Amino acid sequence: MSSASRVTANEPKRATARAVRSTASEIQESHPDNGQRTDGISIGVILGFPAEIAEELQRWRASFGDPMAAVIPAHITLVTTTMTQDWEATRNHVRDVASKQEPFNVTIAGTGSFRPVSPVVFLNVEDGFGDCVSLHQQLQTGPLERELPFAYHPHVTVAHDVAPESLDEAETVLKDYRATFPVASMGLYEQDDNGIWQLREELDFGTEPDH
Repeated sequence: MSSASRVTANEPKRATARAVRSTASEIQESHPDNGQRTDGISIGVILGFPAEIAEELQRWRASFGDPMAAVIPAHITLVTTTMTQDWEATRNHVRDVASKQEPFNVTIAGTGSFRPVSPVVFLNVEDGFGDCVSLHQQLQTGPLERELPFAYHPHVTVAHDVAPESLDEAETVLKDYRATFPVASMGLYEQDDNGIWQLREELDFGTEPDH
């Protein structure tokens, strides 16, 4: 595979996947608690990527031997696996947050790792870091309020739960990777009984919610 590229996406595009297949590990990986569904509804909120960047990062992730590469598109998690007892209140809450957010640019560049706490290598979020943190703080209130075991850190996973040498490779090979693109919406997902993350709504930023 060629060396890590530098990409600029000029038009906002949404993630192509309508369902994210997972065993409750990906949307919660930046905050590794158990994520198990006991009662209520398990939801997550993410920023999707333009198709060409998502596909490139998927190829890189696959090259490091990560089995989730084929089923999880590249994304930035805003709300990790969170249980809610009231779907309507949750949906309205997420809609309200989206309505107050203006589109913004994201730049992902360079690598980092959560090791030794969690076997994850990721791309850093540079431009847009503050916007992601602000969205997370607004979203993780009301019906989604809970105490998280780790501080929120926006990132893009490129290798997760693979051999240590593969994590080392991912961290080295992608250290010069850089891509910039606009984001104009966020996706509200629900985890179904089979552990599949289903997109319930793609919420445009700056649009008055229809309750």
